[in-house]
Amino acid sequence: MNYTTAQEAAKLIKSGDRIYLHAVACTPNHLIDAIVARASELRNVEFCHIHTLGNAPYADPKYKESFFVNSFFVGGNVRHTIREGNGTYTPVFLSELPSLFDNGLVPLDVALIQVSTPDENGYCSLGPSVVAAAAAIRSAKLVIAQVNNYMPKTFGDAVLHISQIDVLVEHHTPLLTEYSAEFGEVEDKIGGYIAEMIEDGSTLQMGIGSIPEAVLQRLKNHKHLGLHTEMFADGVIDLIEAGALDCSQQTISNGKAISTFLIGTERLYKYIDNNPFFELRECSYTNDPFIIQQNPKMIAINSAVEIDVTGQICADSIGANIYSGVGGQVDFMRGATRSQGGKAIIAMSATTKKGGNKIVPFLKKGAGVVTSRAHAQYIVTEYGVADLRGKSIVDRVHALANIAHPDFREDILREYFDNTRNK
Repeated sequence: MNYTTAQEAAKLIKSGDRIYLHAVACTPNHLIDAIVARASELRNVEFCHIHTLGNAPYADPKYKESFFVNSFFVGGNVRHTIREGNGTYTPVFLSELPSLFDNGLVPLDVALIQVSTPDENGYCSLGPSVVAAAAAIRSAKLVIAQVNNYMPKTFGDAVLHISQIDVLVEHHTPLLTEYSAEFGEVEDKIGGYIAEMIEDGSTLQMGIGSIPEAVLQRLKNHKHLGLHTEMFADGVIDLIEAGALDCSQQTISNGKAISTFLIGTERLYKYIDNNPFFELRECSYTNDPFIIQQNPKMIAINSAVEIDVTGQICADSIGANIYSGVGGQVDFMRGATRSQGGKAIIAMSATTKKGGNKIVPFLKKGAGVVTSRAHAQYIVTEYGVADLRGKSIVDRVHALANIAHPDFREDILREYFDNTRNK
């Protein structure tokens, strides 16, 4: 195995290249820094990725002649690029992201990844993040890997041989963490409502944050829960150690917890290292609705920026301003809906941190409808659960107004009906 330096590897990047970055905790920031150091020599290099961790120096508007950002999911470190004009957003269901590379719709020149130290047979691991990295490795003309002995070794589609890598750069550093386990009274109420909806033997999908954490803390007395998710965080460990989550009733996973990436603390990274209970798969598998639906009692828990009273769910923008992305919400909502005994849940606080209303008569101008009103099933706030299945528009309006903040309920109904009925 021949290694080189990040500086030498960076010299292989050419003006006009499109680079895919390994996602989340696996963001190869050492390689990125070396490329950014060449900014004055490069023009029109495109970095494309979903959510990454780190400062994303290539996204600084001062480098706009050198670098451009194309986000398939917009994280906080690059959110400003759309406003500043040195970045854009490409909407895509996460289940379909690998196909953009495999089918040549988004041709890749370079894949920048981070891997574990190769074993005696030359195999290494993509660690806690697969997502579309495997597709990027398959389709990119050049694969550069940051080799890191802090990287946990995971199984499934995370395994690759060094023969699939063109350039190796050794750089050992702890993985970046991102985790918020704290939740308050509002999240606890929401968690309580959702926990009551989850039966023993259910298979879970949820993300990271205060509401998912509140739900997980309420499930420790459940039995035979499973995990087939886009991502998970530290709270899953607590469920496993409590004996609540064993994946024994999942029909397609052979008793394994399935995800495409995870993010949390060092505790989580150590827990998954060489642990065959976890299997990381490409997002074209984890997020395929027709695979998801095969799990019995599939529970999909997602969130929203705002919801109108007919059930249209905005989850990627605040008005016309892109905030995040489509991600896997529709993938899992659809899969859970088709699962035998499944439930598709949107959970959110009734108001914003500034006291604004999240259940609205009409979405803001320019707001993106990530999940249609026809997909919406259960909406949960701290004021209760609205079951929209089989409900007419008028019935939905009343059901959703009833779980809005009491201060807004009368105004919601008045504004909606004043604007939709003949005067």
